[in-house]
Amino acid sequence: MIYIGTAGFSYDDWIGPFYPEGIKGSEMLEFYSREFDFVELNSTYYHMPSLKLFVSMDRKTPEKFMFAVKLFKGFTHERTSGKEDAQRFMFALQPLIEKGKLLCILVQFPYSFHYNSENVEYIKNLRKMFGNDINMNVEFRNRAWVRKETVVLLRGEGLGFVCVDEPDIKGLMGKVTAITSDISYVRFHGRNKTAWYGTTGSERYDYMYSREELLEWMPTIREMTTKSGITVISFNNHPIGKAIESARLMKELTAQLL
Repeated sequence: MIYIGTAGFSYDDWIGPFYPEGIKGSEMLEFYSREFDFVELNSTYYHMPSLKLFVSMDRKTPEKFMFAVKLFKGFTHERTSGKEDAQRFMFALQPLIEKGKLLCILVQFPYSFHYNSENVEYIKNLRKMFGNDINMNVEFRNRAWVRKETVVLLRGEGLGFVCVDEPDIKGLMGKVTAITSDISYVRFHGRNKTAWYGTTGSERYDYMYSREELLEWMPTIREMTTKSGITVISFNNHPIGKAIESARLMKELTAQLL
């Protein structure tokens, strides 16, 4: 099974390129779900989510619509959150879990999260805090994690590896494929090399993928679909609706080639 969608859905600059004029923010998810069967929620990185949030999202989406939910930054970037916050996060997710709409929790660590024994133990403890019954996929930004020990770690903890498409910059992960759980995951961040550092997030991800660039991924995606039960593809090149166009193109290509 392949799920293709975008990182986030609530963007004002999508009004016109994707959403109709006059649409309310509260209407965006329902509109989005008419075309896509999956979305990656990134707002949960900035704020600890509430039960009410996911009750609402469940009501606004079809029965087979799926979510990947990004983990709160207190666990990944600040690393000050503990077991109580993990329980709060899991409690909020219950409406999606009960309806079978949660694909996984997306755990995205920053570039400053280096490979070392302390951080390896942190990942193990994070898994313990959330338990083994929830799917979790980990995205690293630092290339030091590209090693066989990482694959062993993730498989041992039942964690999925997140593959990325991003600019070719020294130190970043680059195009690395690893299948460590039943859920394979690819995040397309764009290849805006000149804006990756020293700009706002919107500028960093302002990039339109060509058909040829997405075709490069077809062998990898084909491998994922044969070795994983679920393959998730998320486009984070969100400025001015570019992620929508990329997701549409990816749906077309996967339908033709897989």
